[in-house]
Amino acid sequence: MKKHLAIISITAIALLSSCVSQKKFTELESLQQNTKSLLDSATVKLNSCNEEKEASEARLASLQDRVTFLQANNQDLINNIGNLTTLSQKGAENLEMSLESMKEKDMRIQSMQEAVTKKDSVTLALVTSLKGVLGNMSDDDIEINVEKGVVYVSISDKLLFRSGSFTLTQRAKEVLGKVAKVVNDKPEIEFMVEGHTDNVPIKIDGIEDNWDLSVKRATSVVRILQNDFDVSPSRMTAAGRSYFIPLTDNDNAANRARNRRTRIIVLPKLDQFYDLIEQGMK
Repeated sequence: MKKHLAIISITAIALLSSCVSQKKFTELESLQQNTKSLLDSATVKLNSCNEEKEASEARLASLQDRVTFLQANNQDLINNIGNLTTLSQKGAENLEMSLESMKEKDMRIQSMQEAVTKKDSVTLALVTSLKGVLGNMSDDDIEINVEKGVVYVSISDKLLFRSGSFTLTQRAKEVLGKVAKVVNDKPEIEFMVEGHTDNVPIKIDGIEDNWDLSVKRATSVVRILQNDFDVSPSRMTAAGRSYFIPLTDNDNAANRARNRRTRIIVLPKLDQFYDLIEQGMK
């Protein structure tokens, strides 16, 4: 039976082959080949498109990441600009406050300079007056000088007291009368009378030591100015310095004589000085 089927199949194929001409077969075969070529080409293009698509999607993702990054940075920049604006405003305010403070300081300095100038003028006038009334005295007996804006009048011991005594001589009253005239003409000033001795120890009736002698001499001068020349006691201070602030070494008679002195110190009135500054600030 199988043999019969095989013979029939071979016979059918042969009949079909004989029904299709060789030319037609060739055309179909060529068409098949072209279709296959087109299919291969389309497959290549499809693969290429897929690759480009993947590349484009990758670029798009990268661009999106970059856009997100730039947006974040842009916001940071906006925030920083806002902060800088705030800082600039604060800086401008601080600068304005600094300039105002500098202006106030300049005004204060100028007022202080004016006050110092006025004080120097008063000091100069006082020195001029003292030198005017005491100008006929020997420079060795009376010295008038200014140190750091303070007026000092130093009167030698031999003009005021006898040795070892705190009783003023008649000559002393003449000298102190001239000083009192200047002091009374300038009621705004206050002063201190300061007694100084040499380093020779002393202990006699009524005088305990050099401290005691220097103080008693100062109080003697203050009493004469008050009682004989009407100088207000509220303007005076009496002080003794003993021998502890010498002008020179106590190593010979001449130097010891120089160290024995009474000094009148015009006290700076700081309240008046500050009043001048405050007046300048108004």
